[in-house]
Amino acid sequence: MAVSAGPASASANADYYGCPYGAVCIYNGADPNSGIESGGVYWAYGPHNLSNQFGYHYVVNNQYGGAWVELCTGYNGTGRGESIIFGSPYGNSEDLGPINSIVLGTGNTFPCTPP
Repeated sequence: MAVSAGPASASANADYYGCPYGAVCIYNGADPNSGIESGGVYWAYGPHNLSNQFGYHYVVNNQYGGAWVELCTGYNGTGRGESIIFGSPYGNSEDLGPINSIVLGTGNTFPCTPP
């Protein structure tokens, strides 16, 4: 499992590379300047299944209050956790080929669990 972090220079309560404050965003490509993909803004805690994700995409965690996003190999937040992106706002280029869901949450218990 990789732990990712990005630049800490962005101001609080602001969009980050177009990702609204409080959300997690998946971009069209490996660079945040590629733009957020259609349907790529996630607000609610819990699992979100992905489809048709191939190769590297930039993933931004612009949530607050210590919230994280975990990338899971299975659907519905199952499988192996491939990466956790902590904090706000941080982003990283991630290979979404093996990823079938993301989970947004808080606390110290990360949800990717064996199916």
